[in-house]
Amino acid sequence: MSGKAARKGLLETTVALTAAGTMALAPMAPSAAQDAALEPVAVRVGANDTFTRVEFAGVIGARARIRRENRQIIIRVGSTAAPDIARLRVDPPPGVERVETRGVQGGTEVVIHLLEGAQAITGRADGAVFVNLYAPGRGPAAAASPAVPASGVVPVAVTAGPDRLQLRFEWAAPVGAAVFRRGEAVWIVFDHAARLDLNAEANRDLGPATGVRWAAGPDYVAVRIAAPENLTLSANGEGSAWTVSLGGPAGGPGGVLLSRDENTGPTALIAELAGAGRAVWLTDPLVGDRFAAVTALAPAKGMGSRRRLVDLTLLPTAQGLGIETATDDLRVSVQGDLVRMTRPSGLSLSRPTDSLQAAAAQAGAPRRAPYAALILATWADTGEAEFGARRRQLQADAVREAADAEDNPRAPVEARLALTRFLIGTGLHHEAIGALNALVASAPAMASEPEVRGLRGAARAAIGRQNEALADFSGSALANDPSVDVWRAYIATQQSDWTTARQAFARGARAIDQFPAVWRARFGTAHALAALETGDLAAARSLLAFVFSQNPPASEQLAARLIQARMFELEGQTDRALAVYQAVARAPLDGLSTPARLGAIRLRMTAGELTPTQAAAELEPLRWRWRGDAVELEVIRSLGGIYLSQGRYREALDALRGAGTRFSSLPQSSELQQDLAQAFRSLFLEGAADGLQPVQALALFYDFRELTPVGADGDDMVRRLARRLIDVDLLAPAAELLQHQVENRLDGVAQAQIATDLAAVYLMNRQPEQALRAIWATRTTLLPNALNAERRAVEARALMELGRYDHALEILGSDQSVPAREVRADLHWRRLDYGAAAATYEALLGERWRDASTPLTAAEETRLIRAGVGYSLARQPAPLARLSERYAGFIEGARSSGALRIALAGPGSNQSASDFATLAARTDTFTGWVAAMKQSFRERTDAA
Repeated sequence: MSGKAARKGLLETTVALTAAGTMALAPMAPSAAQDAALEPVAVRVGANDTFTRVEFAGVIGARARIRRENRQIIIRVGSTAAPDIARLRVDPPPGVERVETRGVQGGTEVVIHLLEGAQAITGRADGAVFVNLYAPGRGPAAAASPAVPASGVVPVAVTAGPDRLQLRFEWAAPVGAAVFRRGEAVWIVFDHAARLDLNAEANRDLGPATGVRWAAGPDYVAVRIAAPENLTLSANGEGSAWTVSLGGPAGGPGGVLLSRDENTGPTALIAELAGAGRAVWLTDPLVGDRFAAVTALAPAKGMGSRRRLVDLTLLPTAQGLGIETATDDLRVSVQGDLVRMTRPSGLSLSRPTDSLQAAAAQAGAPRRAPYAALILATWADTGEAEFGARRRQLQADAVREAADAEDNPRAPVEARLALTRFLIGTGLHHEAIGALNALVASAPAMASEPEVRGLRGAARAAIGRQNEALADFSGSALANDPSVDVWRAYIATQQSDWTTARQAFARGARAIDQFPAVWRARFGTAHALAALETGDLAAARSLLAFVFSQNPPASEQLAARLIQARMFELEGQTDRALAVYQAVARAPLDGLSTPARLGAIRLRMTAGELTPTQAAAELEPLRWRWRGDAVELEVIRSLGGIYLSQGRYREALDALRGAGTRFSSLPQSSELQQDLAQAFRSLFLEGAADGLQPVQALALFYDFRELTPVGADGDDMVRRLARRLIDVDLLAPAAELLQHQVENRLDGVAQAQIATDLAAVYLMNRQPEQALRAIWATRTTLLPNALNAERRAVEARALMELGRYDHALEILGSDQSVPAREVRADLHWRRLDYGAAAATYEALLGERWRDASTPLTAAEETRLIRAGVGYSLARQPAPLARLSERYAGFIEGARSSGALRIALAGPGSNQSASDFATLAARTDTFTGWVAAMKQSFRERTDAA
């Protein structure tokens, strides 16, 4: 313990020293902790009556790039983890056919397929990249006034002098323009097609210019003015007019910023041009070469000087951009306010460090590795000095270099990179990230330096910041770097992407042997695990042998032994696997002992050495001992399975739900969610919860109701639970369940059916008003005849309970279904129309009198008693005599033989009027109806 405490103190000291040194280097960039608090890629969707806005925000999402290819809007995100676009997929916005994602080298592309005629506007605002989507006919262009005057001709006012020429183009609405010089010609390009009123100017005095020509394309118009090269050029936009001046005072071009982009595909040059319009490719009629003009809206902004690159040249412009190239495959695209210039294989741009001054050689300083993300064993060497002295020396050199850089933008960065290499080589990855962030903050161009991105990505991967590391590795300059492939493979194993891991390890094989021994062992262990998970046991065995040959530290050996135990288990050597698991489980490293204990428990349970109860007791503390990766998910799945097998449903659901969506990037997370859904399904759809008391089942359902599946299965779950509640007269909770279904989950026929059940439950609970609301709120056409009859009967019964007898009879109309006749009989009885009631009750009995061998049911006895009493009270002896003759044989076997004897005997049987009144009160048909409804619910749920 003392050594552990001493090392902790050393780490705390080194962290403090590095923090102090980093602050001396340059102003700190936003901390990684702040960045980590943000979601890497956040997709936000909002809509109004005009358009739908989709934003990509977050640490990685805000750096997304957008391009358009025909009817596709393509958003490239520098993360291999696909953004969450579930809402866009399920419910595409107006104007969108479909939305999909696809994996590309170093990132993911979100592809939005537009409908024919739909429009889209892209840009960047509020720290996010956005796409505004317009349905066909709803785009901004549909509401904008046409830029071309009604005459179809744009007026051009020409003012000439001995040494000056001015042209004013009077458009009807603001248009984008580009104005620049190529040799002895000035080009003016507008991004709308139109005819210009310039034909008459060809033969008049143009001042210093010697000629003017114009030509229109499908979506542009270009003007070429032949003029001496010594004439100044300026442009000015006012409202919908553009004024171009040759000669006179020079304008103040500027406002276009250039940057390089290596994050979203091939290396590209990005120009920030506010109000950028479109790129127009033109052919010079005299020279014959092609060049591009990029238009932009007013006010004027342009390039102040010529920028010559290997693949292209940016011309000085008074407005917009002019681009020359000798290549045939240069792509110029406008993405909001950004103009992207690239080639399929990327532009040949110099490295940011190429423009810096050469650094003086530092004796013994860590040197650059041959690959950007490669760690060299020599970086940790301290020479003859001890660790602290060596670090202080490198830190002092870095501080002096940073101070020089404040006054000299071309100051070298080698001392600061040397400090970073030393920190990474000695395992101080957090401090290395801080030093690199400080370097980028003081020199933003260094963010594109391959070594900076490679080292920072390696440091982030080493401490588990996987998404941030992948963002660093996504630059096109690192696309073919084998050391980066090794790190990508290492990250893929941590994300359980085994196939990708093996492919990346194969690509980076030539770089692995150049890493220090400890990292060779770690990569070998990760590769062995990937081989094991893909079923290649032979490769896993060879890789483990390679790991052990490196003589790694004890912790790395134990990690390899854990993979070896898993291999033994897959080969059926359970005794050897258990022995290794138990040995590793004794290690004082929770990250290794926890999965080892889990493996041992699994094998002992399979062998019968542990009962499920004992296994659960050992797994429960493991659930809290190690958290945050696939090991925790496996512990939770094992624990949940044991609890389910023991009937401990609440503990099982609690355990499975405990992981939540914290591990959504891991494949095991989807398996855990499937386990959770299946457990809930087995409880409430397959009858596993039938052994619970209804109140317990209801409480369990409410506590985990978010697991209710969408669709018919979820609706069936609710109906089954409601039936159980109805069986034990818990009518209010049952009504609440059904009400939620009606209001939130159903429509059409299904909604009408459940609403009918809900109304029946309300009636059973003596709440006729709510029953009527349920029926009336779900009225619809084209319902099945049987359902319509059932709804009429329930509605009429509710009206009857409210005393609205005439209205109830009107609802029933001529309906002769059994439910309608039952309600009609009760209505006649309530209205004291005993003769009609008795006749209806007798009709409901039908030919039942012919089968005297079968006793009457409770409902049939009630109907027979009411029929007899009704005929007596209506003073109709003939029907009563017929009834008595037919059903006299049922009296002895009846449940209420005395009541039935009185009812069939009639008023002449020495019975008083009070006897008939008492008898009528005892035969309550409501109780029979409730029992019949419960049986109906039971039969329907059993048949489902």
